Amino acid sequence: MPTYNERDRLTELTDALFAAAASAGLALELIIVDDNSPDGTGVLADELATTRTMQVVHRSGKLGLGTAVVAGFNVAIADTVGVMDADFSHPPALVPKMIKVFHATDADVLVASRYIPGGSTPNWPFKRRLLSRIGCLLARGLSPIRDAASGFFLIRRDIAQGVLIKAGGFKICIELIVRGRPGRLVEIPYRFDDRELGESKMSLREASGYLVQLKDLYLHRLSNRDRRRPTTYQQLTTRAVERIAEHGA
Repeated sequence: MPTYNERDRLTELTDALFAAAASAGLALELIIVDDNSPDGTGVLADELATTRTMQVVHRSGKLGLGTAVVAGFNVAIADTVGVMDADFSHPPALVPKMIKVFHATDADVLVASRYIPGGSTPNWPFKRRLLSRIGCLLARGLSPIRDAASGFFLIRRDIAQGVLIKAGGFKICIELIVRGRPGRLVEIPYRFDDRELGESKMSLREASGYLVQLKDLYLHRLSNRDRRRPTTYQQLTTRAVERIAEHGA
């Protein structure tokens, strides 16, 4: 969980995440990677870590979400690692279900998606929804995943740690998929609830960086075409996710 100025709801989110895991009978380790937040997010995370199964990685400045994710993966001990936002836009209650579906489907990567049936982005203005859709459409030549810009996903740690990340910006998921060459991709729907507190960290600079990232990934795909692993893709419905979470595969 990369953080920058997320102090206001970090305790609430942490409590919700561990409560969801406990109710599902799952062990969970939370890794906070804080980029020297001036609002004291890192200090609060240290306090929370004294009573929870948590690690806190402190970085010297705002170094980018992609590198923050890699820093978290590098200290993780579980075989399955994942990424989520710290502002409640990604529902904590879905995390245990994602983990169960991940294992039940033998996935290499599982992506929580806004853009398959059952997923949604309520209350988004038209312009934001359009730009997000275009961004995902531009990545369709790289992966069958419909929400390539998702920041809410799980991945096998051995795949993630074998990837040299070259993008420091927002879209770490598509970077891992293209460079890690996972064999089995699974996508499940979820409702993205926009942040209630603080400001979005999306900017024109991030959008421009995403276009550069896509260019690099397309060049990488072309230059490594002969080494690509066969990819299988499965898209699940909300009902299927609930069934697997309750009863298994």
